[in-house]
Amino acid sequence: MIKRDYYLNKIISKQNNGMVKIITGIRRCGKSYLLFTLYRDYLLDSGVKPNHITALALDEISNQRYRNPNELDKYIKDCIINDGKTNYVFIDEIQFVKEVDNPYLEGTKVGFIDVLLGLMKLPNVDVYVTGSNSKMLSSDIVTEFRGRGDEIRIHPLSFKEFYDSYNGDKTKAWDEYSLYGGMPFLATIDKDEEKMNYLKKLLDTVYISDILERNNLKKDSLFVGELLDIIASSTGSLTSPTKLTKTYKSITNETVSLNTVLSYMTFFEDSFLISKAVRYDIKGKAYIDSPSKYYFEDIGLRNARLGFKERDITHIMESVIYNELILRGFNVDCGVIEHYFKNLNGKTERLSLEIDFVCNKGNKRYYIQSAYAIPDTEKRIQEIRGFLKIDDSFKKIVVLKECYTPWNDENGVLYIGLEDFLLNYEYLDE
Repeated sequence: MIKRDYYLNKIISKQNNGMVKIITGIRRCGKSYLLFTLYRDYLLDSGVKPNHITALALDEISNQRYRNPNELDKYIKDCIINDGKTNYVFIDEIQFVKEVDNPYLEGTKVGFIDVLLGLMKLPNVDVYVTGSNSKMLSSDIVTEFRGRGDEIRIHPLSFKEFYDSYNGDKTKAWDEYSLYGGMPFLATIDKDEEKMNYLKKLLDTVYISDILERNNLKKDSLFVGELLDIIASSTGSLTSPTKLTKTYKSITNETVSLNTVLSYMTFFEDSFLISKAVRYDIKGKAYIDSPSKYYFEDIGLRNARLGFKERDITHIMESVIYNELILRGFNVDCGVIEHYFKNLNGKTERLSLEIDFVCNKGNKRYYIQSAYAIPDTEKRIQEIRGFLKIDDSFKKIVVLKECYTPWNDENGVLYIGLEDFLLNYEYLDE
């Protein structure tokens, strides 16, 4: 059994808070297991009777009738026991519920929001739903919840979760994790070839198929795959929809419009398959919309998209660190500092210094640089040039592939090994 205490404790802390708990994340990352197994076991161990837990998985073909909101509402209400004790309702993959015509009011629709709002009005009912599409949390839907929707975002296994269930040392664990990532089902597969096939199949038959079906794009499956390949190859590099459009044309010799690429990028982000880190001007305190960096939700999915042929460890490191920071609840941007200086001819020149990650959570901020190695002083100074131009006192960290003992330099910059950073939370004052 893989423990997911980080998320389980989040759900427990929100138990019976009067809100709909909305558990989101990419499909197959463990949302159902967390809710239907780990949290259900917790409730049972706490004395909740099995008949006070109603669980329904809408992605199962046997439950397709409940994708109609009227059928779903009737089923859930028929299961509720009115004995004064709390009934717990679990609905998996709520986005499968379709809007239907309201039979009582012409020109209006009924959807899952209506079902959930109705359940929230019942006494002694605590509602939990999962979803694999960020659109279900759009501003319109959040407004319809009237402030009573509480999101818990779930991710594939972190390196710590993976290592805690891994039978081997940290080095071997990292080698496997950096190649195959943290999709939970991989823990049941032993052979490398089967792991590769599982991830490739997951991309084709689940994620890409979902994107095509949800957005009525079945004829564009080839384009979707080619665009994902380009994004996978550019992971860790600054890019933009315009650049992606040009790259697509250079590879396929076919022209695609910028608006088309923008739309598909939105589809990928909505499905949680990729996410975008926007550039942030640290001195100017302003966002620069383009170019940005794009990261796959799981490094194994990114590697599978490339056929496991590119083992570019620097970009793999950066991707894993980015996802780890997101998992820990930080808002993560790519930092840039515009540095002006006089050249040998006395003319003013501008130099853009990049900071891999600017991480914010509440009143906390960290600047983090990902570096494979710093074999000498020259390389070290090169890595921290951006740090030295920042005139605030927030913590600055360089994460190295190998650094057996954390240490601080004369500028107060902390240097720490990758495995140590991923396995221990105290370096970010959690």
